[in-house]
Amino acid sequence: MPSETHVIVGAGPVGSAVADRLAGAGHRVRVITRSGRGPEHPNVARMAVDASDRTALADAAQGAAVLYNCANPGSYEAWQREWPPLAASILHAAETSGAVLVTLGNLYGYGPVDEPMTRRMPLRPSDHKGALRARMWEEARAAHAAGRIRATEARASDYVGPTVPRGSSILAMYAQSTLAGKPAWVFSDPDQPHAWTAIEDVAETLIALGADERAWGSPWLVPSSPPASVREVLTEMGQVVGAGRPRLRRVPRAALRAGGAVVPLLRELTGVLYQFDRPFLVDAEETTAELGIEATEWSDLLERTARAWQVRAVTRS
Repeated sequence: MPSETHVIVGAGPVGSAVADRLAGAGHRVRVITRSGRGPEHPNVARMAVDASDRTALADAAQGAAVLYNCANPGSYEAWQREWPPLAASILHAAETSGAVLVTLGNLYGYGPVDEPMTRRMPLRPSDHKGALRARMWEEARAAHAAGRIRATEARASDYVGPTVPRGSSILAMYAQSTLAGKPAWVFSDPDQPHAWTAIEDVAETLIALGADERAWGSPWLVPSSPPASVREVLTEMGQVVGAGRPRLRRVPRAALRAGGAVVPLLRELTGVLYQFDRPFLVDAEETTAELGIEATEWSDLLERTARAWQVRAVTRS
């Protein structure tokens, strides 16, 4: 494949993984963040740009073959304020540059479901965060249908992997305690089966979507783990590093609701805890069949993640 220019908005764990893979394959990569941070590589240009500035982002995206939206406002409370202008700016940049728009999405838009999620399942969000993500996709799909852009979206479950920061994963937050041998307070049922998505699989899916025109105009689910509850995952991680069985204490839902009256983060968290109150499963067979992407081998991923997270947990104890 000839060298191309790829523009990535966001340098979190996914954006950085995408940049590393593309740069390693010989492509020119521009990483867009407010601070100008990003992976260090000869093929990566780190650019300090406010991506919600339509003109600035459109200029930064000129000449790009693919534009990846890997941005994520810093907190749930910021979503309603920051996402609309940011998403509009990214759509504008895709239209003016001609780049394929590949968006990193999540599963919030499906709302509570009683069966494994598929890419063809209708979006029925139950809180404002899911409604916002659903609206972002509908706007991108409408622009695609109108011929203004070429757009696709990868939807991932909760992240797992050595590079996942504590603040971007509820599992990593719990592991911060259990891998240091301490009890962890959990916000929901720790024994419900759940799908977990490897950062490396998210990156692979995003890159594949940008390169394959069969993927454009549709959302795709990232292949994820077999069903595994919070307790099961933390138990396996504890076995890997010798931390023992996790001691989990559940926060009463009434206490969460009461705390949400004064703590915005808790209020926002209660809106998505349905994901842990019932089985939360992913059926990404179409992604595997059409794009050839398979989930990373679970035991290997869990071992690498446990060792990395334990170092962090012990260091911060």
